[in-house]
Amino acid sequence: MAKKDDALKTASVLAFERKLDPSDALLYAGQWSQRDALEDWQALTIREKSVRGTISNRLKDTSKEHKDPAKLDAAIEKPNLQTVDVATLPHNTDTLMARFTLRVLGGAGIPSACNNADYQAKLQQAVADYVKTHGFGELARRYAHNLANGRFLWRNRVGAEQVEVRIRRMEKGHVAKEWTFDALSLSLRGFDSDTQTSELAQDIADALAGERHLILEVIAFSHVGNGQEVFPSQELIVDQSQTRTVNGKAIKKSKTLYTVKVGEQDIAAIHTQKLGNAIRTIDTWYPAPADGSDLGPIAVEPYGSVTTQGTAYRQPKQKVDFYSLLDNWMLKDQVPNTEQQHFVMATLIRGGVFGEAG
Repeated sequence: MAKKDDALKTASVLAFERKLDPSDALLYAGQWSQRDALEDWQALTIREKSVRGTISNRLKDTSKEHKDPAKLDAAIEKPNLQTVDVATLPHNTDTLMARFTLRVLGGAGIPSACNNADYQAKLQQAVADYVKTHGFGELARRYAHNLANGRFLWRNRVGAEQVEVRIRRMEKGHVAKEWTFDALSLSLRGFDSDTQTSELAQDIADALAGERHLILEVIAFSHVGNGQEVFPSQELIVDQSQTRTVNGKAIKKSKTLYTVKVGEQDIAAIHTQKLGNAIRTIDTWYPAPADGSDLGPIAVEPYGSVTTQGTAYRQPKQKVDFYSLLDNWMLKDQVPNTEQQHFVMATLIRGGVFGEAG
C-alpha cells in the first residue's frame, strides 16, 4: 500500500507553449475589385485627431457641487477636449485587407517545463489516450471554422457588405494549397463544416499531432465602403501620465492604436493576442448561464473568462474550470466526459503556466 506522502501531486512548475502561433495582422487598403493584385494595396496608417466633444459620462452625485444646480450646469456645459488615434480607408479605396501568418505546432499536451517526472508521465499518458480515442479532429474543425468565417477581424467584420478570407498553406516559401471562403456565409455561433473547411481542419489536426509542418498565410478582405473608419487594435496605456503639448497646453491622448514598423513605415495592425483569442473561441462546453441565455462559443480560458462581460463562465465552485478538471483527471483518475476533455486539451494548446500555486 502506497504511503500518503507518495500520492501524486501537481507539479509546482508546469508550463505549456502555445501551439497556435499567429503573427500580428498588418492592415492595408485597396479596392474590392483588385483582390488579385495584392502588390497594389497601400499600407494603412494611423493619424491623430483632436475633437471638441461634450460631457456624456454619468456624473457622481455625492459631491456638494453637484447638489448646486449652477455648478452642475457648469460641469456638463464645458467642452470635452480629446486627442485620439484614428484609422480610415483613403477615400479612393473601399476595402480593408488584413494579412497574417499562423504557425501550427506539434507536441500538444507535452509540457515545456515540468519539475515532477511522475506527474509528467501521467499527463503524457492521459494526452496519448485522448489522441488515440478522439484525435485532434474536433478541435481542428473549430479552429478552421474560425479562420474561414473571419472572426479574427472583430469589429471590421461587423457591417461589412462582403468579407472574403483566403487561406494559403505555405511550403518552402511557396503556396502549396489555397482555400477561399465567403466569410459572411459561415456562422459565428456554430461549427458546420464543408469540403474546404474539412480539408483545412485535417491539415491543422495533422500539424497538432506532429505529423506535418504547417504554416498558413491568412488574407482577409472586408468590403466596408470608401473612406470608412476601420479598427486596428487599441493599445493599453498603463502610464496615464503620458501627455503631448498643443498650443502650450498638455493634452493626454485618449486612444492609441497599434502599429508595426515595417522598414521606415508604421503600419496599422491587429495584436497577436486578439487574433489568438478569436481563433480559440471554440468553447461551447461551459455550463449554461443561470438566466438561460445562449452566448454561443467563448474563447478557451482556464476559468472561461469573458472580460468584455466581466464574467467567468467556468467557476471553480462548479468544478468545471481547467484546474479542477485537470486535477481530477491526473490526481484522482476521474476522467472528464468527452466535451470537457476537449476543453482541457484546447487549454493545453492555448498554452500557459499552470503549476501548483506557491
